[in-house]
Formats: sequence, structure tokens, C-alpha cells
Amino acid sequence: MSDIENIKTEKKRGSDGIHREIHTFAIRQGHFTASERRAYEDLHDEFCIPYEEKALDYEKIFGNKNPLVVEIGFGMGKATAIIAQNNPQINYIGIEVHKPGVGKLLGEIRDKNLKNLRIIEHDAMEVLKNQLEDGSVSAFHIFFPDPWQKKKHFKRRLVQRPRTDLMTQKLVKGGYLYFVTDWLPYAEFGLEQLSMTEGLKNRYDGYAPHQEWRPETRFEQKGLDANRVINEMMFEKV
Repeated sequence: MSDIENIKTEKKRGSDGIHREIHTFAIRQGHFTASERRAYEDLHDEFCIPYEEKALDYEKIFGNKNPLVVEIGFGMGKATAIIAQNNPQINYIGIEVHKPGVGKLLGEIRDKNLKNLRIIEHDAMEVLKNQLEDGSVSAFHIFFPDPWQKKKHFKRRLVQRPRTDLMTQKLVKGGYLYFVTDWLPYAEFGLEQLSMTEGLKNRYDGYAPHQEWRPETRFEQKGLDANRVINEMMFEKV
């Protein structure tokens, strides 16, 4: 069985004896502000792509053949919206399960009139497996994902094989995976896992310098306030 196939069968047994998929996220019981809820209700059907087990037609969604960048876990979407606004020649899909964050970014899409940004509200691994064609994504952005600090939860970390093998499979040649974290143990773990991923090559010697085009996120500021070092990694498909 290949590493990619292992993703499909990776499960855990709950206390009720039922096997369930191991997720890289936990559903947060976040509070909707009035504006986030209104945006979610009013704009969801217009700017959110429904999850279906069939490949997406990017040209139909965006009306062009521009390169596609996928952000996994955009949080409240501040950086996502700014990056999309600054790069109208690139199409973006943000994947997130946190409803207030989805509502917040939907409001940004409306307010900034972003024609090149859409959202999928679903488990990212299922989206990658079933909706993104191999060799069709120009980049993956992963900014401050849950570090899953306890050893028993390491299996939930997003940046590790075989999940990175699947992302590599979806990248175009020359496409990149950009990972940023403020949790040093996760940075060390992620750098090792990315270095072990067949088909990926580090663009730098170790950690990458800060990419000036990436806006600061709320999670990043929290890390800086706690005196944690921000580590960035940029790996390219060869």
C-alpha cells in the first residue's frame, strides 16, 4: 500500500468501537459576531465551493486559466484576503472549517470585491484527495496550523508524511509548499518531514527568510507577543 493510500485508511477507534478518520483540525466553538454571521448567511452560496467527490473545474469557477494557490486553514482570513487583493493574476482557494473565520473572509471578499478568491468549508485532506487534480496547484500556503503539542496528538499534525506526499502530488512542477509556524518543535518536525518528502526540494538552506509579501496574521502576533520565533519553510516540487 502506498503512502497516499494510507491516508485513505488512516483511522482511529473511538470508545464506542467505531473507526473514524484522524483529522488535522479540531472544531472550535467560536462565537459569530453579528457581521460574520450576516456575511456567512448572505454570501456562503455565492463564494463557497460545495464539497463534492469530483474534480473542480478551476476555469469555470474563476472564469480564467490563472495559476491556483490553495491555503489550508486560513483562520480569520486576514492574510488570505490581502494576498489575494495584491495578486489579482492568481486564483486562490482557502480551506477552513471554522465558521466565524469563513464568515469573516466572506465579508472581506465582498468588501474588497475579490474576484480571485473562493472558500471550501470542509476537511482539507478530503478536498485534496477528491477535488484537486494531480499537478494542478501552483502553491500550498500553510500559516500557523495547530501544532498539536502533545506527543499522542502528533499524528494529527498537518505537515507530515504522508499528507505532504499528497500535497506534492497535487503541485505543478516548480510549485511550492510554504509552511510557517511559531512553535519550534513543530518547525523542527515539519522541516524533517518536508525534507523526507519525495519530489520536494528546499529552496533554502534550512529555514526560509521571511517572505515580505506575506502579511502578519493574528496568530503570528500572538506568537511574537509570547517571544516565540517565527520559522518559515519553502519547499519546491522538482
